[in-house]
This record gives sequence, structure tokens and C-alpha cells, in this order.
Amino acid sequence: MKLNWFNWLSFFILLGGLALTVSSFLDPETGKHNEGGNGKGLPQMITSVTTNRAFSFAGEDLDMSNMDLRERLDRELIVNAYYHSSTLLSLKKTRRYFAVIEPILKEEGIPDDFKYLAVAESALMNAVSSAGARGVWQFMEATGKEYGLEINSEVDERNHLEKSTRAACRYLKSYYERFGSWQLAACGYNMGGPRLAREMEVQRAKTFADVNLNSETSRYLFRIVALKTILEDPAAFGYQLSDEDYYSPMDDVYELTVDASVVNWGDFAIKHGTNYRTLKLYNPWLKDNQLTNRSGKKYTVLIPKA
Repeated sequence: MKLNWFNWLSFFILLGGLALTVSSFLDPETGKHNEGGNGKGLPQMITSVTTNRAFSFAGEDLDMSNMDLRERLDRELIVNAYYHSSTLLSLKKTRRYFAVIEPILKEEGIPDDFKYLAVAESALMNAVSSAGARGVWQFMEATGKEYGLEINSEVDERNHLEKSTRAACRYLKSYYERFGSWQLAACGYNMGGPRLAREMEVQRAKTFADVNLNSETSRYLFRIVALKTILEDPAAFGYQLSDEDYYSPMDDVYELTVDASVVNWGDFAIKHGTNYRTLKLYNPWLKDNQLTNRSGKKYTVLIPKA
């Protein structure tokens, strides 16, 4: 076959692409394979994740001899181990958010593993779901108000990490008291306790392993356990982070008590040596650019130290 100029051009482009691909795995100085993230010449090896070990959540074991439980966990381990962008960002945020969440869980008597529920819910950010749930703990408005969070046009404490964590603790306690299992309490957090109770009654189910749930909740506990497994030992899954890669806690602050209306948070920020963007970053529960506080309620505002 006679090659025209287009065929020759395509040929050289292909050669160039191959050379670039090969060079991306070579050290520019030595010409040897770049060790990458796992020390084996590639950024990350694509391998199966073993479930041939013990797994637990909140002190309650998962029976890995149960084929159904083992394969459902296997799915979530694979999905989250290879969902690189989301898992890496969650890893980087753990030190910042867990520094607040962990002591509250301990104080409230909630197992430490529930910090991974927050990761599963929001990837540790003040996310907004299509259904209207908000914050790290993804409270719907009605549930947030039921558990003591202020939610209106100017303030949304679903985005207040400390207050929403305490609300989540109360919520989870109520389900543990109802179901007698932290695994089922987590399921109730996802789908709602009344609905979970109805499903268990209809199915005559006694434990988490017995009950057949909707697709989202059926995966939910396994997603939490998978994230726990990966975040506790990220290097085992190819994630290589040094100390400086993690986001630092936002604790170099001082507190201001506000017990009156604020006409403009921008003016307030400048008065206290910061700016509007930074004020909102440290106080994401401030929803508007003003605060109407006729009752004189006391709010604590965090200001970063200079």
C-alpha cells in the first residue's frame, strides 16, 4: 500500500505518543524505571483487594465466611481504592476534620469508626445533595432542626462542624437504642429508622446480615468499612502521602462572641483583621452577608490569628 503524507504524519504522531508514554515511566536522569507510588515501576498496580482477613465496624465483626457480605465488601473496597481523586482528597482532609470529630465522638460515647460515616456521606466537605441534605454529616433540614441545629436564611448549622457532629451523635444514639446494633444504626442513618424498622419487621430480620435493603443502603455500611480500611492504611492501596500533603487543622484561631445584629459581615471581617472570604471559610455556617439577631442570641465566630 502506498503511504501518502497523511499516513506518514499519523505514523510519526503515533511514534511520538509511544515515546512520551514510555518516558513518563523513566527517571529523566538515570533512564531507569520511575518508582512511582508503589515502588514497582508504575504509579499504582491494579490488583484485586483481599477480603481474606477480619473486618469490623464499631466493634461489631463482619462475617467474611458469608459469601454475600464478603462480595459486597469486595465491591466497595475496589470502587473506593480506585476512585483516586475522591479518596485522595478525603485522605488529605482527614487531619483537619478528624481533629474536630474524634474528640466529640469520644465525649458523646459514639464509636470512633463513625468518623468514616462522615467520609462516606460527604467526602469531608460541606456538600449539598440533590435531595437538599447539607454539611459534612448530610442532614436534611427537618432532621437537622429536630436535633437542635439552627437553619434559616442567614444561618445554617448543618455546615457547623462541631454542632452538626454533636447532632449526628444524638441521632446515631437514638438508632442504637432502637436497634441494639451500630451496624443497623448506620443503616438507619442512611435510610431512616422508621423505614429500616418496617423492612426488618416484614422480612423477619434480626441482624444486618439478615435484612435485604435498597441498593444505596445495601452498599452503605460496606462503603464505610472500605473507606475505614483504606484511610487507616493508605500505602497498602498505593496512596503515598507525606506529612505536608495533609491539610492542617484550622485551629490557629480566636473566638469572638456576637450577640447583636451584624449589618455586613464584610465590614465585620475587615474590622477584625481578616476578609469576607476567610471569615466564611472558617465559619461556613454563616449563610448570608448579614445577621439579624434581634433576640440577642450568642454566636461564636472564629477569626484566624494574624
